[in-house]
This record gives sequence, structure tokens and C-alpha cells, in this order.
Amino acid sequence: MYISSTENTQGGGWCSTVKDCSGRRMSVLGSSNFMKPLQFTGHGIFDSDEIYNPDFYNWNKVYVRYCDGASFAGDAEGQAQDGTTVYFRGLRIYEAVIGELMEKGLANATQVLFTGCSAGGLATILHCDDFSARFPQQVSVKCFADAGFFLDVKDISGERSFWSFYNRVVQLQNVRQVLHKDCLANKDPTECFFPTELIKSIRTPMFILNSAYDSWQIQNVLLPTSSSPEKSWLSCKDNIGNCNSTQIKVLDEIRNTMINDLKVINDKADWGMFIDSCFTHCQTLFRISWSSPTSPRLGNKNIAKVVGDWYFGRSQGVKEIDCEYPCNPTCNSLPPP
Repeated sequence: MYISSTENTQGGGWCSTVKDCSGRRMSVLGSSNFMKPLQFTGHGIFDSDEIYNPDFYNWNKVYVRYCDGASFAGDAEGQAQDGTTVYFRGLRIYEAVIGELMEKGLANATQVLFTGCSAGGLATILHCDDFSARFPQQVSVKCFADAGFFLDVKDISGERSFWSFYNRVVQLQNVRQVLHKDCLANKDPTECFFPTELIKSIRTPMFILNSAYDSWQIQNVLLPTSSSPEKSWLSCKDNIGNCNSTQIKVLDEIRNTMINDLKVINDKADWGMFIDSCFTHCQTLFRISWSSPTSPRLGNKNIAKVVGDWYFGRSQGVKEIDCEYPCNPTCNSLPPP
């Protein structure tokens, strides 16, 4: 039986305190009671139209809903203010979902792509090798992380606020057990939760899709509310087109950090990347960014073409990095984040 399958893990950020996580219980990011059926026709890599999704249009596709607040890595318990117990069960959810899918036919697949965007992109990186190890060696299993390459950089006030946030997530939800042991032998668990360290240990072929000017990271890592950004930064935060030359230089430094952190991929022949300069976040789930006449392009290829070339081995060294903002006119077609 021949099966091609794409598994996509949903994004939705993280929660780092019992109070915040408890609040998610009454939302689509904390309980299946609030989740509504999703329709993916016309949505990027889920598109069933061969014109817009030529390589994956007829694959079996699974979208895994997100409700643990730690990229499907949490496994702990906490006590809410009202005395109820808050269960962090992302890792168990991941295990249960993959186990059920294997029973339903995934175990017979000959081609598999494990993917996700944002917090789901980080989940893809975290679980990539574990997922791949569930299949026989002859099965083509690869991982594809969209907008999941989160950076450990200081905010504009000079604080490592995002590192501190991740540290609380790691400690609260006990994510240590999904982190690579070789990283934990030399570094703090929080460092090992960042993709910069994670990708050094992953053996499974992986593709990294990210904007070097990721809108979510600019808005929440560089310019979190806690950093008290000035009015001019607030305008820049909402729209990169409003940033002045001094602010663009700061954003260029963020870009340079990402490019430098990704250099390890150059030594991985079976890995790929598409790093554009668009002010956006998550590009696989939308036709306009995935594959359309106005999609962002690098080397005259859109994301769908580059990812397909990488997965099927149609070209060598599929590693595309854009020039600095605002050099790429194809970014202009994307709507504001």
C-alpha cells in the first residue's frame, strides 16, 4: 500500500505560569471543547489543488491541534488559584496522536513529511528524530519547520526577556525529557529548548522556513510589552514599513543572528532552508505565501517549489537566503501580519 502523508502541528504560543496556562483552558488553545472543525481547502501545503500545491496536493494530511502551551512537550501538573489541578500533557498528546495515526495507516507510509508552524514549528524540531525513528529506514521521512526558529536575543531594553520566558515554560511544564541529551550534557535546559541548539543534534533531514524579519519575533521577542518600547518603536512594531533607518539596523542585527545560527545547516547536505526578508510569520498555511503568482520568491522560486525540490531531491543544496529588507519586491504582496 502506497501512502504519502503530511502531519502538521498547530501553533499558538506558549504559557509560562499556572495562571496563564489555566486561562487557556477556556480557549481553543487549552481545551478540545472549544475547538471547531477546520477547513483546509485552499490553504498552502494543505491545498488540494494541484496548480497551487503540485507536490503535496494528493497526500494524506493530518492537522494536530495544540493545547499544552509548550510545543507538545509538557508533562507536569500545577495548582490553579481556584484549587483545581492544571495538567500539562503535550508530550502525552503527541505520543497518543502519533500512535493512533500509526494504527490508522501511517505505519504503511512510504513518504512522510512532519511539519508545523510557529510553536508547532518548534514542536517539529523538538520531535523530529523521535517521529522519524518510528518508521523503517527505507521510508522517506523528513521534517519541515515553518516560523519555528525562535532566537535567543535581547529585547530593546537589553534584557533576555524571551530567554526568561522560555525558562519558565521549561521549568513549569517539565520539557526536559524531550531535549537532546548531548545538549543537556553541556548546557542549561532552557538553552536546549532553542532551535539554535536543537538543530545541532538532529539527524533526520529537515527544512527550515523562516522570515529573517519574523513579525512575531519582532513584536514579542525584540519589542515585548515589558520592554516599554517608545512610540516610534510601536509604529515600527506594527509595520516594518514604518521603521526608520536606525530601527532597520536593529532589525538587520536580528537577521544576522538568525543567519549565523543557521550556518550549521550548510554542513548538512540533506537539509534545506528558505529564509526570506518578508515581515510575516507562518507561510505554509496560506496560498498567497505558499504558492501563487504573487508569492514571495527567492532565486525565482516560491516556497512550495523550493520545499518540493528539497523533499524529492530534485536539486542539490536547497538553501536559499534572501538579501536584507527591503530588497525583495515579492514580499509586498503579503498582507500585514
